[in-house]
Amino acid sequence: MLTPVLSRNDKNAKLFIFTVSFVVFAAVVVLSKVKLQVDPGFDVHIFAAINAVLNSAVSLLLVAAFVAVRKKQYVAHRNLMYAAILLSVLFLVSYIAHHLLAGDTRFGGEGWIRYFYFFILISHIFLAAIILPFILFTAYRALTGEFARHKKLARYTFPLWLYVSVTGVLVYLLISPYYS
Repeated sequence: MLTPVLSRNDKNAKLFIFTVSFVVFAAVVVLSKVKLQVDPGFDVHIFAAINAVLNSAVSLLLVAAFVAVRKKQYVAHRNLMYAAILLSVLFLVSYIAHHLLAGDTRFGGEGWIRYFYFFILISHIFLAAIILPFILFTAYRALTGEFARHKKLARYTFPLWLYVSVTGVLVYLLISPYYS
């Protein structure tokens, strides 16, 4: 097993994790209602494409990290998870930039694809809104060397995070034809 990086302090960790999770959630909600009236001189939907690439990479990193931990390659698992978290932070910055500059886009599909899109979108939004504290608590348990608790929590965090990252790409693929 790996050496703990952090000292265990659940009280401070909980405060930090819930504060960060709340601030990120609030920022996404508030900033998604704001559209800056600026012309940056480039197609602002490039951020949506970047988001899809970042989400794709996160999905691949999560699967690779899962494979690594199953093979007991703990250093590789840790490094892959660090990369997934870093790319998720970059995704968040790009996501906020896209919504600040582009605003909302209406889905123009009809029939069964419309229902499929909204099912994917709603489940994606709901799980994306709640996944951050799970990710942070799972990482915290690993960083403090509480590997049994980390593993127990990761059994839920991994599939939810993977679903959010994969459906993020799917939402992009479905909505991108309607960017104006």
